[in-house]
Amino acid sequence: MSLSVGTWYFCTSANLQYRLDSGKITHHTNKQRPLAVRQIASYLRGVISILAVIIHTLILGVFLFLSVLLRLITPPSLARRFANPLIVEVALIWVGGILWWMRHVHRLDVSVDHDIELSMDQWNMIIANHQSWLDIFILFFATYRRIPVMKFFIKRELIWIPIAGVAWWALDYPFMSRYSKAYLAKHPEKAGQDLITTQQACEKFSLEPTTVVNFLEGTRFTPEKHRKQQSPYRHLLKPKAGGIAFALQALGEKFNTVIDASIHYQGKAPSTWDMACGNVGKITLQMRKLDVPERFMSMDYINNESDRVTFQNWTSELWQRKDQILDKLDR
Repeated sequence: MSLSVGTWYFCTSANLQYRLDSGKITHHTNKQRPLAVRQIASYLRGVISILAVIIHTLILGVFLFLSVLLRLITPPSLARRFANPLIVEVALIWVGGILWWMRHVHRLDVSVDHDIELSMDQWNMIIANHQSWLDIFILFFATYRRIPVMKFFIKRELIWIPIAGVAWWALDYPFMSRYSKAYLAKHPEKAGQDLITTQQACEKFSLEPTTVVNFLEGTRFTPEKHRKQQSPYRHLLKPKAGGIAFALQALGEKFNTVIDASIHYQGKAPSTWDMACGNVGKITLQMRKLDVPERFMSMDYINNESDRVTFQNWTSELWQRKDQILDKLDR
């Protein structure tokens, strides 16, 4: 077969592109496609992904509402035995679908490094840094159906998200209120509200094996927040020790494992649209088992200043080690 100079043929197969130029075949990746073509393909992936998530959520939402209805019309003891497991299973199927899409459609490059023995029959606490909504699914990558379903502390405003808000409520996720300093100055009685919410949530968590996840920074890391806080850490915001302190006070003796999880993204942390388009670089998750001093299980974080300072120093040291881990991964 003879080919003239400048004659082009494009063949696409399994994300690989071949160019026939002057009788030679050259291997190319998607990154070498014209920019406009890559942008259109990325946009289409994003739209298809969002539509797929919506359809996936609507279908499972039917089963979620049926499970919630069963929980509402049955006595608490029966609801705990039958309705609650159904709600958890619907949630896990939903998460499993998202993970399948990430693995097989977006083909995310996720590296998980840990040597922790995981079990569905134990109480766990996971302490992690927070940069993106994707953080939650990265934790699921390593723990899906290997530990009890993860419970997150969520901003109260998120309860109004359709379907998801009902799911979080049904899964007994604690909804936390964030008050400004000005608001608390006018309403000091609200200062301890999050402690009460945490204690109530932990009472429910104590009934069956649970995994409590605490993003210690309290919000997602951004360069703007980092500058505003004047954080002493390179990759992290300042840790907020109160939430984990309250959980340890309430459930400390039940926790079989406390896990320190460090999540690192190659390049910038992905936005929701980046996630939908699959425009995410290599992701690394390192998990290590933490030895938590026993004295923290019986401390009085609110009323005992010595306990409070000691625990805050411990979380600061934990955050310094995490910053060093992220710094090494960033090189």
